[in-house]
Amino acid sequence: MTQSLPAELDTTWPPPPFRTPVPPVIAEDGVRRFDGVTYATRPGFRPRLLDVHVPAAQGPVPAVVWIHGGGWLEGDRRYPPPTVPAGLLHGTVLAAGLALVSIDYRHSLEAPFPAQLHDVKAAIRYVRAFAAAFGIDPGRMAVWGESAGGHLAALAGLTGPDTPGAATLEGTEGVGAGDTSVRAVVDWYGVSDLVTLREHPMPPMPPGAGEYPDPYDALLGGTEEERLALARAASPVTYAAGAVGAPPFLLVHGTRDGLVPYGQSQALDAALRAAGAECRLEPVEGADHIFLGAPDVAPIVARSVAFLAHHLGA
Repeated sequence: MTQSLPAELDTTWPPPPFRTPVPPVIAEDGVRRFDGVTYATRPGFRPRLLDVHVPAAQGPVPAVVWIHGGGWLEGDRRYPPPTVPAGLLHGTVLAAGLALVSIDYRHSLEAPFPAQLHDVKAAIRYVRAFAAAFGIDPGRMAVWGESAGGHLAALAGLTGPDTPGAATLEGTEGVGAGDTSVRAVVDWYGVSDLVTLREHPMPPMPPGAGEYPDPYDALLGGTEEERLALARAASPVTYAAGAVGAPPFLLVHGTRDGLVPYGQSQALDAALRAAGAECRLEPVEGADHIFLGAPDVAPIVARSVAFLAHHLGA
């Protein structure tokens, strides 16, 4: 007698380039945790994973996709910058009635741009495709990133199916097609214009840090002759001029940022406003990158979450 496989072991060939969510772990406070969900795969690369934390609620809730920083070279979905405790970030989002989706993406030495944007869009498509399983409202999603993640969040908010070169920017990773639009963007100290930033000298690495690749050249790939065009294609300001119908933006940036100058957020703010888009720029006076030197990051987190909750109708 032939015995059928259990449903969770049933397979097709070739397997889909993602995995369906498994049942969540439910905490005492009712928060549902889906940890280490594979949203995209490609032979030769590590699986791209995301975590979904959903507050206790009677119905589907809005969701925020968190995109980590790390110069596109490093970083991990589980760890915010050291100045922002994970408990503060997660707790503030969940307390506002929002789900938090934290994603990994391919680093630049694994694959150059636009692979990172493809992964962000793949994660958005995946959450929408499995929104019912997660308890998320697929029509109310936003993106929030810091540093390299802020850059990717801005690009995700400014590019879509009607953007020139959309086929190159949207990608087909994971759930290969679907809506990647978002209703709001929070960009913490992200790069907006790689053309000008490549001329900004990198701070010296501390002794013993070893060789560190140039993050901009690693992100862009290509030859030196090709990199100017590649830098324009990877810059949010390139798409801000056509930002009619763009989601509202909140830009938060330290005024003494020595890694990504404050002027990067000023440039994106000016470009969005010139296009008629809604944008708010909040300087953090005297703060360096990752808000080093800020007396208290909790109010910055709170204002960012309040912005997202307002625009997501939470």
